[in-house]
Amino acid sequence: MHPTIAGGTDITHGFLPTPLPPDWQWPEDLWPLLVDARSALAKLDGIGEHLPSPELVLRPLQRREAQKSSQLEGTITKPEQQALFEIDPDIAESDEDVNAFREVKNYARALEQSRELRSELPLSLRFIKRLHETLMTGVRGQDKRPGRFREQQNLIGRPPRYVPPPPGRLTEALGQFEQYLHAEKNYDPLVEAFLVHYQFEAIHPFADGNGRVGRLLLALIIEEWCDLSEQWLYMSDFFDRNRDEYIDRLYGVSSEGDWKGWISFCLNGVIEQSRDTQLRCEYLVDLHRDFHDRVKDSGGSIRLSQIVDDLFTVPVVVPANLKDKLDVSYPTARSDVDKLEEIGIL
Repeated sequence: MHPTIAGGTDITHGFLPTPLPPDWQWPEDLWPLLVDARSALAKLDGIGEHLPSPELVLRPLQRREAQKSSQLEGTITKPEQQALFEIDPDIAESDEDVNAFREVKNYARALEQSRELRSELPLSLRFIKRLHETLMTGVRGQDKRPGRFREQQNLIGRPPRYVPPPPGRLTEALGQFEQYLHAEKNYDPLVEAFLVHYQFEAIHPFADGNGRVGRLLLALIIEEWCDLSEQWLYMSDFFDRNRDEYIDRLYGVSSEGDWKGWISFCLNGVIEQSRDTQLRCEYLVDLHRDFHDRVKDSGGSIRLSQIVDDLFTVPVVVPANLKDKLDVSYPTARSDVDKLEEIGIL
């Protein structure tokens, strides 16, 4: 959902969320759900931790997250077309297609950048603005101040269902938000991650791209605060499949203080996504093993095995690109592609 800039409309007020932590007593009947969610997440992390090469699984998961998070905002691309665009941008048939592909590509790039930036910056407003700049550069909304907080009122929904804090209160709200990121916490780290996610979405600090930045931040916070070995859990697929409830639960906190409904929804999502990701990890590991067995049984070279590994990062092979990457002749690159096609990998 893209916000509308209010500009000179007659909107005279906005919602200013109460600073975290909420005035909310943890409900006893949520303990079993929290235990199940933490157990599912721990099992996923345990499987991921013992993978021989986590990167081979992480990259496909990140590509999927980029598409699902963008899809929540109405940007829909097919995985195979997205992969081809990243190899050859000329495949896009319209400016609209170019923008869609770039949005997804930017999200994937921001996911990677989020982990690199953490070695340079603390979890902070400055960090968040850097992610937003990467996300919004060169795409729809690039005229809406990439990497800078909004200076105009925006509205959510048509007609407006939610009015975020007015620009004059953003500094106050964001200062409290940043302070809470480093404050002593009252709840389980997984619960805290979803409290922070709500708060960021309620503040809606940018003119555009808030949902995507919020979900990027959520993945990073879950990884760090729950001590995962890697960034295994992405929630956009669950939020996309339950889009109406996702939005309703966010509004429920703002309008009724329904933290229980929001946290219950999110913990159920953690269980679903952890189990789904676990199955995907197992499938990708089996597929990787099967591909290498096919190369070995066919008498293929070490070079073919390298191409197979690269397919899990970028699932497209172009002989001309392969030639440069492997420093071989074009006929050799073409022969390698033909061989992989012959043994059923391509």
